[in-house]
Amino acid sequence: MKKTREEILAALLEQGLLPLFYLDSKEESAEILTALYRAGVRVFEYTNRGPAALENFKHLIELKNRSMPDLHLGIGTIKSLQDAETFLNAGADFLVSPIINPEVGKLAQQTGLLWIPGCMTPTEIDLAQQYGAMLIKIFPANILGPEYIASIRELFPGQHFIPTGGVDLTAANISAWFKAGVSAVGMGSKLISKSLVQEKDYASLQENTKNVLQTIKENR
Repeated sequence: MKKTREEILAALLEQGLLPLFYLDSKEESAEILTALYRAGVRVFEYTNRGPAALENFKHLIELKNRSMPDLHLGIGTIKSLQDAETFLNAGADFLVSPIINPEVGKLAQQTGLLWIPGCMTPTEIDLAQQYGAMLIKIFPANILGPEYIASIRELFPGQHFIPTGGVDLTAANISAWFKAGVSAVGMGSKLISKSLVQEKDYASLQENTKNVLQTIKENR
């Protein structure tokens, strides 16, 4: 049975971390997801950033259904209604976008789906709220910085934010974001690094992820 957007959001906020990545190889994608799951990740975003994204996502959904029943598996980089519908039909638990597409926002409202749109300005945040976005992605986070969240959060009381792009593994950086007022952080290549992927060092990925989850727990 599909979880509600409130349940998925609660799981993500408790975890405090949203790992995300894309690889052309479905086998390597499955290995990475398995390593993250073993580290304690229960909410995860696969990104729609390559030609194999749909087939790989279907493969990960099969893996989830077979051996990770408590995993919430979402799809990222959703920019069109067609992509949203395609991945929902493939089994996506939630949608993440780098932009605000009103059609995707309406679909999320109609289906009770957790949708995490990307915003950069207060005007975009206001628009996302009009479409019921319970969690808003601040992107690109490395350009805006924690100070940006601290400056605008009082304009949007009760709104949950998650920075993505440039959040790193250090306690200082993680602490700065949570002190600024975010509810979770997104991590892509800083966590799932090119070197770890090339070396297929899934044991180190698992250990690094455990350490990040612990760091978030200690610094939020």
